[in-house]
Amino acid sequence: MTKAFKKTKPQDKKAAAATTAEDELNLPSFAESRAESGAVLDSLDDKALQMLPRILRYAVQDDRRTEKVELRLYAEILEVAPDAEHAQTWIDDDQKGDAAIALAAALDRNAVILDKPECRSLADSLRLLTLPVPKAGKLPPGYSRVAKSVVAASKEVFATETEPFWVPIEEIVCGWAALPLMKDEVPVYMASRAWQAARYIGARLAKNRIAKAKEEAETQNPSDEEPRDNETGATFKEDLSSTANILVVCRLDEKIASLSKMKDITKPLGHAINTPLPLVAVPDLRKAHAKLMFEFPYAERVIDTVLNDLVGRETIRIKSLILVGEPGGGKSRFVRRLGDVLGLGVWRTDASRSDGAIFGGTDKRWHSAEPCHPFLAIAQARQANPLVLIDEIEKAGTRSDYGRFWDCLLGFLEQETASRYPDPALQTNLNLSQVSYLATANSVDPLPSPLRDRFRVLTFPRPRPDDLGALLPPVIAEIAKDRGLNPTWIPPLAGFEQDFAKAQWNGGSVRRLRTVIEAIIRARDMEKVMQ
Repeated sequence: MTKAFKKTKPQDKKAAAATTAEDELNLPSFAESRAESGAVLDSLDDKALQMLPRILRYAVQDDRRTEKVELRLYAEILEVAPDAEHAQTWIDDDQKGDAAIALAAALDRNAVILDKPECRSLADSLRLLTLPVPKAGKLPPGYSRVAKSVVAASKEVFATETEPFWVPIEEIVCGWAALPLMKDEVPVYMASRAWQAARYIGARLAKNRIAKAKEEAETQNPSDEEPRDNETGATFKEDLSSTANILVVCRLDEKIASLSKMKDITKPLGHAINTPLPLVAVPDLRKAHAKLMFEFPYAERVIDTVLNDLVGRETIRIKSLILVGEPGGGKSRFVRRLGDVLGLGVWRTDASRSDGAIFGGTDKRWHSAEPCHPFLAIAQARQANPLVLIDEIEKAGTRSDYGRFWDCLLGFLEQETASRYPDPALQTNLNLSQVSYLATANSVDPLPSPLRDRFRVLTFPRPRPDDLGALLPPVIAEIAKDRGLNPTWIPPLAGFEQDFAKAQWNGGSVRRLRTVIEAIIRARDMEKVMQ
């Protein structure tokens, strides 16, 4: 067995005691888990945060920079337990799972063997940051242990004067308890970390409690008026969420929303109206770059340009961009994969079938009234900063009966106008300032100059014959998906099959490459039938 810490033989009984069931372990006291580490304390921007128990410090810190929070815990572990051999493995491990479990167990043993009770709070903080969202009918090991530690620490805090943190602490306590039952309501991009998902669920529960409290207050004091947006006059419920990366995109007066015509429009969009929506945080850009380069090795300049927009940002917003290249070169697929890698919802608009009235929204007086497409993208993704893909932008119609698509698009590309877009269907101003727009085109010559001025134009390169090896796995995965199969059910191309594909495809259109690969797979299937 690998020894995580040095220990002597007389201490074996104590070590065994540390491996008992989690419910039997002593929880760290409030005093034990206060920050003892000078270097780590100095790194905290908010000095009031230093007064919290350790596990709550990590629970309420800014979850937009998960890697930074983990590095802070790593530094604290090394100060308290410098001999922890699993610590380096954990911080280097992309998945964090097995290494985190081993390190937490080692810290528990160290708390008993070396009589360092603060190691228990370090172990619980580690579990808090690394445990996954619970699966159906099964809690991750240590989940209830973290719950008890958080509750014990929160009771102490609520008895003190650290009032600024009462709301976020209540969010993590309630969210952690409710997460096993509400896991299906967690956005996809939060599904890997229980603490982030718990804060999201806790904020939603808090919003419901606040709404109920306001309703009761209004019943007792009917003369009090609800707060109204200064510009739109919309009433909205106060948001006391501690999470900064949220945005209320649509504020709609409840009296207007109750009108029968408006109900038809808002019914499928209710979750995005008068509700704080998350802004997707910038992920690890090195990992994002590596994933995109693996699939698009010929598009390094495009990848670098797009990801450079995100350097130094906390949430994702990409400057408007047109990718120009040959038909079938993989431009649209690149944008879709970019959204997947960054955790963004992607809304596709076919420019050749759109006009200003469709994309910009239809007036509510019409039977077919619907909001603008960027707001539909937000509602579909349940994010305030989705990615809108405009395919073949140069093929948009030029008739002006219902407004040209190109002219309509101008209002969405400027931050100032996008932050107050007057939606004709909802009859209110929408904050669409965080939506990203990426377009594809075979040529930008037909585009009017005002539109070209608002877009950056990048040439999307032609795939090379040498890129065949990198393109095969994603193309085969797409074919499997279209057939309703798991990609592992289609074996990779053998050597002679790759030679045939290379002879039939000399670079260029990825569509052409897919046709060749589909022919090879059909030949395989026929051979099996003949046998």
